[in-house]
Amino acid sequence: MNPVRPPHRRRSIRQPVSRRLSFAVSQAEQGQNGAAADGAGHQLEEEIDEIKRYEDFTTIDWVQDAAREELRRKARRQEHAGAYRRGGRASWSRKLWDSYEAGQAWIVVTLIGAAIGLNAAFLNIVTEWLSDVKLGYCTTAFYLNESFCCWGAENGCEEWHRWSSLWPVNFVLYVVFSLLFAFTSARLVKSFAPYAAGSGISEIKCIIAGFVMKGFLGFWTLLIKSICLPLAIASGLSVGKEGPSVHYAVCTGNVISRFFDKYKRNAAKTREILSACAAAGVAVAFGSPIGGVLFSLEEMSSYFPLKTMWRSYFCALVATAVLAAMNPFRTGQLVMFQVRYDRSWHFFEVTFYILIGIFGGLYGAFVMKWNLQAQAFRKKYLKEYPIAEATLLAVATAILCYPNMFLRIDMTESMEILFLECEGAHDYDGLCEWVISKNRWTMVLSLAIATVLRTFLVIISYGCKVPAGIFVPSMAIGASFGRMVGILVQALHEAFPDARFFAGCEPDVPCITPGTYAFLGAAAALSGIMHITVSVVVIMFELTGALTYILPTMIVVGVTKAVGDRFGKGGIADRMIWFNGFPFLDNKEEHTFGVPVSRVMTNDMEVLPVSGLELKTLERLLGDSKYQGFPVVEDRASKVLVGYIGRTELKYAIERARREKAVSPNARCFFTPPGSANPSTPAAPTGPAVTFDTIPSTSGQMSIDFSRFIDPTPLAVHPRLPLETVMELFKKMGPRVILIEHRGQLTGLVTVKDCLKYQFKVEALEHARDDSGGALDELRQERLWALMQRVGGWVAARASVSAGRIRLGSTAGSPLTSATHRPPSGPMASSSPSAARREGVMLEGTEDEDASGAVELDDR
Repeated sequence: MNPVRPPHRRRSIRQPVSRRLSFAVSQAEQGQNGAAADGAGHQLEEEIDEIKRYEDFTTIDWVQDAAREELRRKARRQEHAGAYRRGGRASWSRKLWDSYEAGQAWIVVTLIGAAIGLNAAFLNIVTEWLSDVKLGYCTTAFYLNESFCCWGAENGCEEWHRWSSLWPVNFVLYVVFSLLFAFTSARLVKSFAPYAAGSGISEIKCIIAGFVMKGFLGFWTLLIKSICLPLAIASGLSVGKEGPSVHYAVCTGNVISRFFDKYKRNAAKTREILSACAAAGVAVAFGSPIGGVLFSLEEMSSYFPLKTMWRSYFCALVATAVLAAMNPFRTGQLVMFQVRYDRSWHFFEVTFYILIGIFGGLYGAFVMKWNLQAQAFRKKYLKEYPIAEATLLAVATAILCYPNMFLRIDMTESMEILFLECEGAHDYDGLCEWVISKNRWTMVLSLAIATVLRTFLVIISYGCKVPAGIFVPSMAIGASFGRMVGILVQALHEAFPDARFFAGCEPDVPCITPGTYAFLGAAAALSGIMHITVSVVVIMFELTGALTYILPTMIVVGVTKAVGDRFGKGGIADRMIWFNGFPFLDNKEEHTFGVPVSRVMTNDMEVLPVSGLELKTLERLLGDSKYQGFPVVEDRASKVLVGYIGRTELKYAIERARREKAVSPNARCFFTPPGSANPSTPAAPTGPAVTFDTIPSTSGQMSIDFSRFIDPTPLAVHPRLPLETVMELFKKMGPRVILIEHRGQLTGLVTVKDCLKYQFKVEALEHARDDSGGALDELRQERLWALMQRVGGWVAARASVSAGRIRLGSTAGSPLTSATHRPPSGPMASSSPSAARREGVMLEGTEDEDASGAVELDDR
């Protein structure tokens, strides 16, 4: 990448990028043998563990991480070699330990899979019971839900009682239970684990790619997510547990793997475990182990080698086996909406399958567009009131959904009913009474209302501060639409049974199965909202076990994908990554900018001279700046590139120097060994590097050697290299920063954030007409907020509630009103996705976390 340098100027002879790891390892090999190798190996391992303490909201440098891991392995091999030389052969304990180290990954994956399966079974049981408690109770045992209380009965039983014989009382209790469940869930989330809110898929995608979010996968997040998820589902909010199941599965993997040193100190191996856990989370959510592995490959992981696929497969297998052994529904089914079809389909139905696929694509585009508007409104106006928002949403949802028989019950139970064939199955409120024409049209109207109303509720509910997924709500919407289409096709066939269009139907055999249309509608909606294809087909196949419906599912998903791509790339998880400003480059995106990287790079940067810098000046630089690393140059005038040192490494080196010796604030800092004739030349020295241990005591107080902590061969490219190639380097290799040099001279640097900011600017210019509606969106949101304030004030006045009880009805001097008229803090407080897109805001590690768990952003 670098041109040949002229001989009349002294330049550092830079090694190619491919030799980066080998040079780092070679430093550990110099002058180490026998007993000295063991001591140096232990010391080096300790230093690496200290250095690799990644700070919150920073990006992992996968290239550096790989180099350090290789260095640790080299030190470990030298330690083993020293033991062989001293004892002649390894002891049985050493062999046993080596065997344990080799099989540790499979032990960890087994433990994690078993824990995920147990947790999933517990959540299924609790969720079903809480959902049924809103409607009634079991006289035999209060802890039984309706299906267990009436085991074997098809149309209810005497042991299951409604709370009252009066429907108004039942309605009030239904709303009260929904309010209590939502309030408890939101209160626990806000008080103990704010990261437990939402789905978590978009954040996990960034974490697997290398973005550090401390606490997001911690124990408290796991505990609160597991407790609050059944409460949120049972509250009736239009949210699902399948998305959050990925989050608690990954939390489980992170918590358990931290007990093993191999994963505690190695970010790359932890990434493998997290990818496997994501697969297991989907596997227990849908009873689909192969679909879970494909989902992790297609949606979650930016790096998925064969080894990770095997670990994911095994983890999903263990989790699904444990869930099957627990048998939470006592039916042998892993999920409630599993179904089997014994009839095939006809080719004339492909026309209606295409219609369902078109609906899936339109549904995904519509929900993503308006949900982002709702998220922008929530971030600007409702950020301080997450508990009130979730509670009021649950009450409104209960009031709207109770009259509709498909919205009143749990969404998984609703899908189970809509998927079933009518012959020989339980008839839920006349769903299968298709002989009666009047009842059929009543059912079509009810399904249409359920589709429209649930879509609206999903738009406003997804993103509230409770554990909330969007998989099952979308599938329930698709199932209700598909069942409606199936009933209409069935009516069409009965009206014209002899038409040539239905010539493929066999006599005396039901020709149309409305349940299969519901099944395909669920697949279309799931594919439309997540923009995934192969994993959806496999998940739906494993749900039904019917090979005959693979082709219809592929047709529906393909049409959905084609329609959805017309309205933009990426699913709801990718849109949320973009909306929240996480530094994430999607492997699925392809760009053609036609500009060199010099158009994007940062020119204004802090550099460190190779020698002459005083310690107090260096510490002041660390305190005043928030950059995650600094290029090292021969001098600030020439800017001849010598290497790169990270912020964490530099802070650790200073702390160690102060710990070992009384260092003067005026001490000179060297980033190459002092006395070197050409300090910028990274050729291997003939002896061991000068360290804190080898500096003479007389000079240790006035000079510090940081040479062992710099990267002498940072990833550097030419300024004229195309931006697309640089973005591929970020995606494939995962460096934190790429330096730009011309003829050995540093000209700038580029990060993922710089690439994404330029990408946003280009997209804003391409979609100027779409962005022109940002001001109109802000005006609409202000009017909506003013309306909500007036309604809140009216309710407060009528209820005679004291000031502060109902915050929406606050007066002009109240905290709510003052917060409303305060300008939003930070660029991400933009009131519309269009405004945030124009500003091109990205997290880069310069963020401070506020008390509410939100992130305040500062630009570079």
